[in-house]
Amino acid sequence: MTSLLLLLTLGIAVVLAFDFTNGFNDAANMVATLVASRAMTPLQAVILVAIFTFAGPVLAGTAVADTIGGFVDLGPLPPSTGVLVVVCGVLGAVLWNIVIWWWAMPSSSTHALVGSLVGAVWLSTGAGAVNWGLDPLIHGQMTGVTKVLLSLLLSPPAGFIAGWLLHRLMLFLLRAAHPSINRRLRQSQWLTASALAFSHGANDAQKGMGIITLLLVLAGTLPTFSVPIWVIALSATSMTLGTVLGGWRIVRTVGFGIYKLRPIHGLDAQLTSSAVVFGASLFGGPVSTTHVVNSSIMGIGASEHVRRVHWLKAREIVLTWVVTLPGSALAGAGLCGLAQLLVH
Repeated sequence: MTSLLLLLTLGIAVVLAFDFTNGFNDAANMVATLVASRAMTPLQAVILVAIFTFAGPVLAGTAVADTIGGFVDLGPLPPSTGVLVVVCGVLGAVLWNIVIWWWAMPSSSTHALVGSLVGAVWLSTGAGAVNWGLDPLIHGQMTGVTKVLLSLLLSPPAGFIAGWLLHRLMLFLLRAAHPSINRRLRQSQWLTASALAFSHGANDAQKGMGIITLLLVLAGTLPTFSVPIWVIALSATSMTLGTVLGGWRIVRTVGFGIYKLRPIHGLDAQLTSSAVVFGASLFGGPVSTTHVVNSSIMGIGASEHVRRVHWLKAREIVLTWVVTLPGSALAGAGLCGLAQLLVH
């Protein structure tokens, strides 16, 4: 029992580390639009984003956490084995996030978590322990990995299209505006950035909440899957700290590497991203804020000057999206295999 408690404690610490690296990789992309469009100083942007990122998971419910906690089934395993598999899966995602952060590329923490967990579970117990969600899909419902992957797949084009349409509308509405309108656009970003940070917290922080709750269920600490208040507070705090303490290399990549952002671009990107991310949160679909922010910036840039969008940088970002799922799956499987060798 003592070893199980120690393993559970380690697992919770690893999940909180994942939330922290999520703050490095994802929340920084919200700060980028504020800084690049000169709506706020870096310090002002980080403080504002941190406050509303914390508020999101506290106030927005647990629909995404329920989805994340339900795409693997480790119930038949002994409690210590089930907890160990999840710990290896999350640790693989943490390692992948660190590697991507070192490369200064805005990858998806959600892709990393899903890929690494699937890799660890598949290696340890087989594909049958993964809730692929194919049968419910036939009957018009989405669950499990299918729901997760469809959410991740559809959110970037939704951000691109919504960003393109919104920016065209804003250009039409402001076609006769005086350049002094930029001051009001910058001021408006305090509101839109708050909405984006809130929606980010409502979606991304719930992923860690779902995994911690899954660990508690596997260890027998919780009888059913229901996210405790203290888990919500811990996950929100950890990701907020990641937002405050890191991510500046990615700020430069997103804020200046895709398209030169002015106040109107920052405002439109925040409106678009917050709508897509929060809509997905209400549906219970985990998405990548990184993907949504980047795709909305691309859509906004393409609607104005297609040739001025730095598509080479965009291709580099898309490449990291493509390699994250298999790369993190191999990381999770490798760590799980190593842990099994050490245990036996």
